[in-house]
Amino acid sequence: MNPLDITRRHFFKDCGIGVGKMALAGLLAESLGRPAQAGGLDLGRSPLAPHPAHFPGRAKAVIQLFMAGAPSQLDMFDYKPQLAAIEGKPIPPEVIGGQRYAFIRPDAAVLGPQFKFAKHGQSGAEISEVLPHLAKVVDDIAFVKSCRTDQFNHAPAQVFMNCGFAQPGRPSLGSWVTYGLGSESRDLPAFIVMSTGAGISGGSANWSSGFLPSLYTGTRFRNAGSPILNVDSPDGADRRLAVDTLDVVSALNRRRLAVDGDPEIATRIANYEMAHRLQTSAPELMSLADESSETLALYGCKPEEASFARACLIARRLVERGVRFITIYHEGWDGHSDVSGNVKGNCAKTDQASAALVMDLKRRGLLDETLVVWGGEFGRTPMVEASAVLNRSKGRDHHPNAFTMWLAGGGIKGGISYGETDELGFHIARDEVHVHDLQATIMHCLGLDHERLTYRYQGRDFRLTDVHGHVVKGILS
Repeated sequence: MNPLDITRRHFFKDCGIGVGKMALAGLLAESLGRPAQAGGLDLGRSPLAPHPAHFPGRAKAVIQLFMAGAPSQLDMFDYKPQLAAIEGKPIPPEVIGGQRYAFIRPDAAVLGPQFKFAKHGQSGAEISEVLPHLAKVVDDIAFVKSCRTDQFNHAPAQVFMNCGFAQPGRPSLGSWVTYGLGSESRDLPAFIVMSTGAGISGGSANWSSGFLPSLYTGTRFRNAGSPILNVDSPDGADRRLAVDTLDVVSALNRRRLAVDGDPEIATRIANYEMAHRLQTSAPELMSLADESSETLALYGCKPEEASFARACLIARRLVERGVRFITIYHEGWDGHSDVSGNVKGNCAKTDQASAALVMDLKRRGLLDETLVVWGGEFGRTPMVEASAVLNRSKGRDHHPNAFTMWLAGGGIKGGISYGETDELGFHIARDEVHVHDLQATIMHCLGLDHERLTYRYQGRDFRLTDVHGHVVKGILS
């Protein structure tokens, strides 16, 4: 054979111990419950088996509460009495600095805080009256009031927050974490996504594995009924038929894997096997029959009703079962009109469960090893949005320059407020936290160095934070 005609497929097929055969041996060994060794290499290790971190991390899991649409920090967390003092007057031109907005003029009038604020807890955290439940756990929370993003519109800002890059195609935070650490659970996906609204602007790019193997993509769960459609066997198909079918499909996939060595075939095999295990694990997970009435009341959860409260309770159950990364999207925070009604309505749906999640994790001894992250893709303007043409009034436009997020547990110092904005809440005055800084800090809490966790693709090493990001040491415990 002409050496120039030899391709990688020949290597996979004809080499005495080619990559495909090595992978097949590992998969077969794992299915038999024993490791396979070749030249000292452990071939029985699943890609999602727990991996050692770069250094000891406080957090073992992350629950991301993503408030899609961008909550108004000025009406919830960042009290600015000066806004009330000059409400109705144009914002000073020197504050705007020539910045343009999609739906408001640069000389738009100031809109004051829409709710009363009060201080709570030993920390004296000042939050809005629309967050009565969060007020009970402020001493467990770090409020970061100086967040900033590079993106102005919803879809790119959501993808940027999750993937460190505004265009789809990069791995998401949950994918990077499961790639770096694996999962403690064999019976549930390592990275699970739920939503409690009508749609997410950034779509599935927010939980995509990008150029990482698709094994690390987030698995979308419904938060009521069967979490994944078509996982259950159809009527008339008993368990024996399901097992036999899985065996045939698995054998065909493993044969092709031995020939091609394609990691996506290994992903396909793993997904079939996970779907089979989910037939047992999913009903137990989704049934809240073993939860006390006190716990259901704490979250404000009705057991069979899909809601943000139920999703939060399911998230706690997922953490207990070893799932590494859970994201819950609650859409609907885009308050271009009637920002007061928007904030009040969404807080009514999310405040109790968000606080209950922190309380419940803490009383079960799980908060120290579970990082909870709450926030949206950007903030809202101090200026009012009003348009007779668009039928909008008393709203706030998108504001990437300054917004608030909060974190709790998993290595985060509770009872603090970090960073500060100017007296109008327009610019960051102290301790800016860029999106890349936030991502670096989340990974640090898990024991991952954001500069060392890389993946080589198209000839270069990529990482979540690209060439940016610093750990925010001021919020670490």
